[in-house]
Amino acid sequence: MRVVMAEDLHLLREGMVALLTAHGFEVAAAVESGPELLQALLEERPDIAVVDVRLPPTFTDEGLQAALEARRRIPGLPVLVLSQHVEQLYARELLADGTGGVGYLLKDRVFNAEQFVDAVRRVAEGGTAMDPDVIAKLLASNARDEPLGRLTPREREVLELMAEGRSNAAIGQRLYLSESAVGKHTANIFGKLDLAPSDDDNRRVLAVLAYLQGTRRA
Repeated sequence: MRVVMAEDLHLLREGMVALLTAHGFEVAAAVESGPELLQALLEERPDIAVVDVRLPPTFTDEGLQAALEARRRIPGLPVLVLSQHVEQLYARELLADGTGGVGYLLKDRVFNAEQFVDAVRRVAEGGTAMDPDVIAKLLASNARDEPLGRLTPREREVLELMAEGRSNAAIGQRLYLSESAVGKHTANIFGKLDLAPSDDDNRRVLAVLAYLQGTRRA
């Protein structure tokens, strides 16, 4: 898989390049600014973009905006963004078009090699990888929502892992449940939240995230 990466901190950028290369990825370009990122994405057409949200020259959301512009020109381009803090707006913008693999991780996750590489691979393959802290904040902001209040503690656990982008098999391994038991829980969750059921892991993740952000999709 070919990766284009954007990170302005030299040591972190070189560390991620070395880590991904060691796990079989080809880093086609590693840049440090928003304009360089957009140019590299349009020229290289990688399998995934791994992007720090805050890049020169503005150090606001330059990286995210460059990645979103690239997605407009290359529909479905998988993008994994890295951020120092949880910002719901970043997640909302990233998920807005509902196409292609997307991910949002806190930078601390980069130091967990297994977790970071798994997220890059999942997003590159068209899946979703959302940071647990992002999901926790979205759930907290919807804590008083009546349908969420009807979920059992186990269903909330399944919902959190589903929203992170985990498959039924992965959720089952994490919670020591059979895959069929997880399937029953997800069916109950979708019924209680009035969401259309789907066998497509990515579509159901996007549906759950859209629900948590207050913008339900059919």
